[in-house]
Amino acid sequence: MSPTTTTTYTLTATNASGSATTTAKVTVTASSGSLAITTTSCPGGTQGAAYAGCTIVGGGGSPPYTYSVSSNADFPPLPEGMSLNPTTGTVSSSLVGGQGTYTPEFIVKDSANAQATQNISIAINGNNQFLANIFPSTSIFHHRVDAATTSLPVDTSPAAPMYSGYLSATVKPFFGNNSNAPFPNGIPAIEVPYNQADVSVTTTVYQSYFTTGPIPAYAPVESTRNSTGDRHVLVYLEAGNGNNPALYEMWQGIYEGGPWTDSSNALWPNVSSNNLTTQGMGTSDAAGLPVAPLLANADEVIGTGTPSAPNGTIQHPIRFTLNHMLNYWVWPATETAGTGSCTATDGDSIPVESEISQSSPPESCNMSGPAGEIYRLKAAVATPSCASASPQAAIIITAFRNYGIILADNGDSGGLIGTPDARWNDNDLSCLTSLTLTDFEPVDVSSLMVSNDSGLTSH
Repeated sequence: MSPTTTTTYTLTATNASGSATTTAKVTVTASSGSLAITTTSCPGGTQGAAYAGCTIVGGGGSPPYTYSVSSNADFPPLPEGMSLNPTTGTVSSSLVGGQGTYTPEFIVKDSANAQATQNISIAINGNNQFLANIFPSTSIFHHRVDAATTSLPVDTSPAAPMYSGYLSATVKPFFGNNSNAPFPNGIPAIEVPYNQADVSVTTTVYQSYFTTGPIPAYAPVESTRNSTGDRHVLVYLEAGNGNNPALYEMWQGIYEGGPWTDSSNALWPNVSSNNLTTQGMGTSDAAGLPVAPLLANADEVIGTGTPSAPNGTIQHPIRFTLNHMLNYWVWPATETAGTGSCTATDGDSIPVESEISQSSPPESCNMSGPAGEIYRLKAAVATPSCASASPQAAIIITAFRNYGIILADNGDSGGLIGTPDARWNDNDLSCLTSLTLTDFEPVDVSSLMVSNDSGLTSH
C-alpha cells in the first residue's frame, strides 16, 4: 500500500493460538521535493544609498534553512556594503559601496545538510558626479586638445607615436554593465564625507603616500575582493571642517575583515590645486597619474538625460593602455614602467625611467609611446556609422576628438578604462571597437606646461 492521504487501517494478527484485531491511524506527509532557491531576481540599487532589500527564499528539503554567499573565486561577493542574513535570507545595506552588476552565487543548506545554489544578479548604478570636481578647470586634465579650438600641434618626437605594432588594435571598453559577468567591469570610485574615519593601511610592495586613510570597509574594489588583478580602490574625500578635498588611491587593495593592505598607494591631499605627485615616485598606476579623474563614467555621459538618451559631455582625457609603454614619461605623467630606450641629439643615451621633453625631443628611440602622452582622434577620421544608434559611444567618441586619450598603464593595447555601472549599455559601447589606434595622433602639449610638478596650463 502507498497511501497519499491520512488513513485508518484495521490490522489483524494471527498465530497458532488464534487472532487479534486492532486499528491504527497512519499520518501521511506529502514530500516537499528537492531543496532549491526559488528566488530568481533581486532589485537593483544605487551607490551611496540604502538598498531596498531582497529576500533569498529556499524551498523543499528539510527546513530550517541557512543562507550564505559562495566564496568561490569564480563568482563575486555581494556588492560592497551589502550583507546577507544567514537565517532569514535577507540581503540589505544601509549604504551601498559597490557599483556595476554583480552576480554572486547564493547557497541554501537545510537541516539535513543538503545544499542548493542559485546565481542572482544585483545591478548597482554608480554615483560618480564627484569625479568632475577632481582638479581645477585650469588643469591639463580638463584642457581640450583638438586642433580646431586649441591649435595644439601633432607631437613629432620619435618617442611620441604609439608603437607601430599596436596601431591595428581596436579601442576596447574595459568597463560596462554586464560585459564581464559575473563580475562588475571597470574601476569603481567612491565619495566619502569629510569626517570619514581614518583607518590603518599597510603597503607591502611599492611606494606608500599614506599609512592611514578614510577608506571605509564598504569601499568598492576593482573586480571585487575575489579577483587577483589590479584591485584598484579609489576614494574621494569631500572638503569640510577646514580640510581640503583629497584623493586616495590604492593598487591591489585588500580588505579581509580589516585592516586594509595594498601593494602601492598614492595621495593628492588637495585636489582643488594643480599639484602633481613627486617625479619618479609613482602612484597607483604605471604612469604616475591619478586614476579616478581620467575614467570614463556614466554620470558624465548621461548628464541630465537618461541612459538611453544621454546628453552629457566628457571633459578630460580618458586613460588607456598599451601592451608596453616606452620606458620614459612626458608631462603630466610622473613615472613609467615600460620598455625601450632613446638617444639624445648629442648621441648620448637618455637614462631610462626618466622624464623626456616634447619641446626638446630625443633624436631617436627604438620603442615609442611614453607614459602620459595624450592622443586625439584625427580630424580626418569619420565618426563610425554605428554611433548614430549608440548615443553613449557617440559622446565618448566626441571626447576622443576634444580631450583625447592618455597613456596610463601597460595592458591590452587599446584598452579604454572607465567605471562599472548598471546604466552603461554594453551593446552601445561596443561601437567604440569600430576605431583602431591608427585613428589617433599624439598631441604636443608642451606649450601648456608651466611646471612639470603642476598640472596647471598656461592658457
